[in-house]
Amino acid sequence: MTEMPFGHDPGEIRYRRWDGTQRLDGLEADELLAAMSDELLSGADLEEAMARLARWGIPQRMEGLQDLIERMRAARQKRAERHGLSGIFDELKEKLEEVKRLEREGLERRAQADAPNEELRQAMQRMAQERTQKLDELSPDVGRAIRELKDYEFVEPKAADAYQELLRMLQEQVLGSYFKNMRDSLKDLSPEQLERTRQMVRDLNRALRERLEGGEPDFEAFQRQYPELAGNAKDWDDLLRQLAAGMAAMRSLWASMPSDMRDQLEQLLGSAFQDPGLSQAMSDLADTLSELMPMDGRDHGLSGDEPVSLAEALELMRQMDRLTDIEGGLRVASDAADLKAVNPREVEELAGKKARRTLEELQRMWDLMEEAGLIRKDGPRYELTPRGIRKIGQRSLEEIFATLKRDAFGSHRTRSRGRGGDPTDEMKVYEFGDPFLLDLPGTVRNAVIRGGAGTPVKLTAADFDVYRTELMTQSATAILVDVSRSMLFRGCFLAAKKVTLALDSLIRSTFPKDDLYIVGFSSMAQQLKPTDLPGLMWNEYVYGTNMQHAFETARTLLSRSRGKNKQVILITDGEPTAHFEDGRPRFNYPPTRRTFDETLREVVRCTREGITINTFMLARGHYLLDFVDQMSKINHGRAFYVEPEKLGEYVLIDYVDNKRRRVG
Repeated sequence: MTEMPFGHDPGEIRYRRWDGTQRLDGLEADELLAAMSDELLSGADLEEAMARLARWGIPQRMEGLQDLIERMRAARQKRAERHGLSGIFDELKEKLEEVKRLEREGLERRAQADAPNEELRQAMQRMAQERTQKLDELSPDVGRAIRELKDYEFVEPKAADAYQELLRMLQEQVLGSYFKNMRDSLKDLSPEQLERTRQMVRDLNRALRERLEGGEPDFEAFQRQYPELAGNAKDWDDLLRQLAAGMAAMRSLWASMPSDMRDQLEQLLGSAFQDPGLSQAMSDLADTLSELMPMDGRDHGLSGDEPVSLAEALELMRQMDRLTDIEGGLRVASDAADLKAVNPREVEELAGKKARRTLEELQRMWDLMEEAGLIRKDGPRYELTPRGIRKIGQRSLEEIFATLKRDAFGSHRTRSRGRGGDPTDEMKVYEFGDPFLLDLPGTVRNAVIRGGAGTPVKLTAADFDVYRTELMTQSATAILVDVSRSMLFRGCFLAAKKVTLALDSLIRSTFPKDDLYIVGFSSMAQQLKPTDLPGLMWNEYVYGTNMQHAFETARTLLSRSRGKNKQVILITDGEPTAHFEDGRPRFNYPPTRRTFDETLREVVRCTREGITINTFMLARGHYLLDFVDQMSKINHGRAFYVEPEKLGEYVLIDYVDNKRRRVG
């Protein structure tokens, strides 16, 4: 991994170990398709393969859903291990102690103040004593103490103001948990704002009740009247989700608390809505929301030491609820629509930029491949396009040639010569009809050697040297793919499919004038199109390897080609075990002499028509070796035994070497 450090010379490159955090170039559609190609060639459904790719990603290139789920889980766990609820009421307790201190100081001043007469002085002392006793008798629980002070008549104006400030802060925190969009407008609630809030809650509850009963309340009218609440919501459903999140946060906070803290929270909630009308409106709204969107609180198991205030705890519960919801949604996500329903901005807010990048790459995956023309929508489902199928073939070709570069392999050259191809490094004397690829230094040297030194140098026809060229012949090939059940059981089926697609890609891109026919055979043979190959499956319930019909089908197809170079590439793991008799395939194992004879008769017909049969054996059974030996004697084709993973190397090298022939 390279990086360009800030402030360093542009020519300096530093390397450091890959740790998964570095940003690589954006993913390309071809890379995504390549990651699924083996699975698609094995017969997997495209959408299932894409779902699995989205689930597991591409190592060191693209994180998958499992990685994103782990990021969401880790973000939730980090919050749980960092924060604790033990100090949730500390801020309110400090405010309460400040109220009590101010009141006691005011009472003490009044008890010690000079009075016009003794009777008044004693009355003030008695009042101070009684009020002080009430303060001393307040419940040690913050919630109960705040509620008990509702009926207390303050003597000290500063204490009364501090108590009202405490109540406003409590209202802001509790209402803000339900109405997150209104947090700014809930600060410093005036009597007029409190009345508007009360009316808004009533109108909201009335509209939701109407919707619950099947009606269609006017959302736009409500949005215009209360933009501070519904300004950024798209419709009633969107607003409901926002409200439900606030209510769920309060319930999760409740579920995450021990019982003694729940009692305090209950008292605090009662204290927050000291206005009877607002208290009743909030209670009615909670009931309506519960009917519309039933939910249970979640115990998030906070175990950390970092204290949070009530407002911070409610926000923390909201975040952890959303992390849990998103994580659950990702676990069951199966297609593009499921992923696109997740908000990247919210994921970044909850789990960081890396989580957002992962989500956006996953959301973009389907569109990227569709825009590149590799997949397309067929009704509700995706399917591979012809371009996508060719890309899989090209990847198979690249895989095979990449292996060849790592592992050298001997070639199969011929002595045939011709003209019209690429130049070689060899020279020859020019003959009429040769491409005039002149070796000028050699030609002049020949003239000097013949005529001696001096000027001018006189050239004759015999002096001209030209480069030899390679002949590019036209060819017709039929590749016969054994799709019998034994190909699967021996692990050969995928290799055969990959090399067939690779041959198709090679011929289309490098030898476009050639013909390639694909024949799949088991008990019977049939011609296949390249588009059939990704979905091609073995015949699990059909017994038999009918090479007779495969050779006959190939011979018929090759007869359509004008090319003189015709060949069959047979890929099989077993001997012929079926042949046609009375118009029906007959299966026998061990194979009968009749099956061998009927198949070899078809080999003779191919030989008479100039068709070479090259066989690639993926197994070394006795019957197969015996049959291939007899077939090679008749046809003079070649036979190779190869491991399935090496099949592509042999087939493609043999094909290419038979394409390039030196010019005479």
